[in-house]
Amino acid sequence: MAWVLLLIAGLLEVGWAIGLKYTEGFTKVWPSVLTLAAMTASVVLLGIAMKSLPVGTSYAIWVGVGAVGTAILGIILFGESANAGRLFSLQVIVAGIVGLKLATPT
Repeated sequence: MAWVLLLIAGLLEVGWAIGLKYTEGFTKVWPSVLTLAAMTASVVLLGIAMKSLPVGTSYAIWVGVGAVGTAILGIILFGESANAGRLFSLQVIVAGIVGLKLATPT
């Protein structure tokens, strides 16, 4: 169950990272409220997952899921660059996430 919570926490990190763009510096009320809610939920779920998973693994996977998801949505939603170097780097992060999962007991 901790792994599921960690994945959800990572996806919520993607949500709040993208949400920051829509808050326009926290000047828009509803995007700001949703972004802050996603931030809170993400950190709370990360903390719960860390009760039974190693802190280094949990944090690295949380950040990795957030980074990859945010970069992909940046490409899709905001037309950010999808050059080969960037896509390769995202693949390396995904490989690291998978490696940490496979190397962590539980």
